[in-house]
Amino acid sequence: MSQIQYAMLFPGQGSQAVGMLSGHADPIVRATFDEASQALGWDLTALVADGPLESLNQTARTQPALLAAGIAVWRLWQARELPPPVALAGHSLGEYTALVAAGALAFDDALKLVELRGQLMQSAVPEGVGGMAAVVGLDDAAVEAFCGDYPGDGVLEPANYNAPGQVVIAGNVPALEWLEGEGKARGARMIVRLPMSVPSHCSLLRGAADRLAERLAQTAIHKPAIGIRHNLDGRPRGDADGIRRALHEQLFRPVRWSATVTQLREEGVTTFFECGPGKVLVGLNKRIAKDLTSIALEDGDGMGKAQVAVKA
Repeated sequence: MSQIQYAMLFPGQGSQAVGMLSGHADPIVRATFDEASQALGWDLTALVADGPLESLNQTARTQPALLAAGIAVWRLWQARELPPPVALAGHSLGEYTALVAAGALAFDDALKLVELRGQLMQSAVPEGVGGMAAVVGLDDAAVEAFCGDYPGDGVLEPANYNAPGQVVIAGNVPALEWLEGEGKARGARMIVRLPMSVPSHCSLLRGAADRLAERLAQTAIHKPAIGIRHNLDGRPRGDADGIRRALHEQLFRPVRWSATVTQLREEGVTTFFECGPGKVLVGLNKRIAKDLTSIALEDGDGMGKAQVAVKA
């Protein structure tokens, strides 16, 4: 059997869709969604299968739905009894999914945590006050300088270092409007406002993060059985307090996804599998590590290709 070094990556918000994982004809998927429904006290199974999309896109619903979807795919993968990954990582919300997969968080505890996380995020900034925008075509330093030059009093901060030449900015609406107006003069190829009212991973969510930390302090966290590379710096943490701090800070500090994938590459990972719905991380990885293999496991075809890659 192949000795390829592979990592599992778990997606965050933006990968959800009504009917997600319908390409997997396996009772494990339905059983996982049903288990999540029971833990949460509302019908996640029906929401994922039938929508409506407006409800699925509500942050407090999106987060547990995506966590459950990621764990369903992880369980499908485990059922094939293949060699385990050398590392795990998750983009934003996906970090919680990775912790469940690694045995550091119980599934039901994680579902309730991310439901609360979504509620706190949505209530932290009133509708219409904040948002996010993607800056395309500038390097990280140029984007940081761009944000630092904002002449107003509001927040304008890098939130997601997603890939070379693609950084997502979070902040107050007037600051984002200034960013859009100045983008061309600064050399940005595009500045695209994202359909998100919550300005994630910036200082506007510091209060929400502090409230989440109170729940994290009451939640059992164990040493991960597989190393997890955290969003803050791409580095693993093996102790409960370190993991709690990482999850707390993750909410108001930027996601360093490009650095995380680069770190895994430097550690010898040659193949990445996106463990959940969608292909967002596969797309980003093609820009970060073009010479490495990235495969989405969102359906049976992807799972089959990944299994062949591991056994080749």
